[in-house]
Amino acid sequence: MIRDHFKVLVVNLSSGKGQVVRLGGRSTEIGGSGLAALLFSKYGLADRPWDDPQQPVIFAIGPLTGYFPLMSKTVCSFKSPYHDQYTESHAGGRSALALRFADLDALVIVGRSEELCCVTVGSRALDIKNVSFMRGMEMDESGKLLRGMSTGSGHRSILRIGPAGENGAAMSCINVDTYRHFGRLGGGAALGVKNCKGIIIHGDAVFSQPDNTEYPKLFTRVYQQVTATDMMKKYHNLGTPANLQTLNDIDSLPWRNLQATSDPAISRINGERFAVDTLLRNSACSGCPVGCIHVGCVREMFNANHRYTFKQVSYDYEMIFSLGTMLGVTDTRGVLNILDEMEKAGLDAMSGGVALAWATEAVEKGILSEKETSVPLSFGDDKAYQQATRLLGSGSSVFYRLLGQGSLKAAAVYGGEDFACVLGQEMAGYATGEVFFTAQSLGFRHSHLDSGGYSYDQKHSDQDLQGVIDFLIEDEAGRAFMTSMVSCLFARGVYKDELLADCLSAVGYNSIAANIDKAGAHIQKLRWQTRIATGFTPEAITIPKRFFKVKTWKGAIDPAYLNTLKDGYGKAIITLAGAE
Repeated sequence: MIRDHFKVLVVNLSSGKGQVVRLGGRSTEIGGSGLAALLFSKYGLADRPWDDPQQPVIFAIGPLTGYFPLMSKTVCSFKSPYHDQYTESHAGGRSALALRFADLDALVIVGRSEELCCVTVGSRALDIKNVSFMRGMEMDESGKLLRGMSTGSGHRSILRIGPAGENGAAMSCINVDTYRHFGRLGGGAALGVKNCKGIIIHGDAVFSQPDNTEYPKLFTRVYQQVTATDMMKKYHNLGTPANLQTLNDIDSLPWRNLQATSDPAISRINGERFAVDTLLRNSACSGCPVGCIHVGCVREMFNANHRYTFKQVSYDYEMIFSLGTMLGVTDTRGVLNILDEMEKAGLDAMSGGVALAWATEAVEKGILSEKETSVPLSFGDDKAYQQATRLLGSGSSVFYRLLGQGSLKAAAVYGGEDFACVLGQEMAGYATGEVFFTAQSLGFRHSHLDSGGYSYDQKHSDQDLQGVIDFLIEDEAGRAFMTSMVSCLFARGVYKDELLADCLSAVGYNSIAANIDKAGAHIQKLRWQTRIATGFTPEAITIPKRFFKVKTWKGAIDPAYLNTLKDGYGKAIITLAGAE
């Protein structure tokens, strides 16, 4: 039975109590991104810093979660330690279906526990346990203990942070069910400052499907589209690592802190090589039949008696870029070993790898020395990067604590701002041109998936200033609606507006189905208004000089066009947020 309101559990760690709140807005804020912004407007403190104990950490799902394939993600929103502004991070795993089966549209965590704690929620229970013995515990070990602590049947999801989150690193993440993450902009620290080591969500209620003849027919049609056609097969087979060779071939893959955009060594760490050398199995998020999670395995001898240890690590394009090409590491097992250390520490592997790339070039230029880095950093040295990752995650020194707040924070103290590869946060792996650099630097999440800017660059060589701005604004509105469903954005080629309308109608959300464009634009505006209220100004975001020296398949970056495009897009965002 659908409901015309949101059902939200608000947990106050200061008091140790929870309250179920029923909130209107289903037909306008929809769920996911829209619901998260609505909840921040109710519980967030726009004028207080990110680490104020009463700032909320919000987990929200959408109206189609559990009803259709790939409606499998959760939106996590919070005030970010990276820039002290409102933001979102998205993750798959089991969390979305666990919330659905717990009969919740959202979970809100406020307050701060006196002791390190784990929060367990279900449809009929709330429990907050003291887990002080887990202080400083790495992600893999804490995961084992939390699984052992959680009893009962049903859909269960386990969220946890590592030492980096406890230490307040702005590039700390929240691990979700081992292989997925709320990765970017410091969600780990947002929980860490609340003294919350983990959250266990038990989906222990009954979730009824629609009782009509149209729903099963439509479900079958959607399922066939995502499994029986080529539309989604690329995500299951080689997965996103297939893009490494493609981008390298068109001079758009960052190498060695973006000092190059192509290298013949790509043959040693492209998607095919990872599949041959390391692929153990595919896995999938709950509610997804595609199986895009690629789990790699590394076997290593760890003593003289020839005893071996096995590491299982999930990899994708972004991890191979940030810990491979960006660091000049061209050994598949070397990349996975660095990634394993990032996972244990609870670090966002994208920001962590790009930050270490900046540090390596700073060493090359004599700006940093081993006095700061503690280990001799050089491009290609995967063992040194494993050590550096452990130091970064633990915040072992003044330098690593500062680097954990972001490359530009460290560069402001030591120098080297010009070659810090930061577009709002440490860059994603697409050196495709001016449109992507603009889109990520000013995107809502500073994510390559905020818009299709990286794709636009690959399809257009002209400089259509207004056309690009119009594209970015319109494209973001559609994606904002998708992340309010909450759909995996890999499925955006399947879930066109017409199909989304059919799905919504089939489960009873006819009013939403009739207003998709309007709802998407409303949520886009609401998100920007919320972020602007917490301090966002386009003028405050700079694009470092390294990006102006990039050469792609179209030739050298045009500095004048990049600057003009950034200014124009920034003004368009402000206009959008203030329009009536």
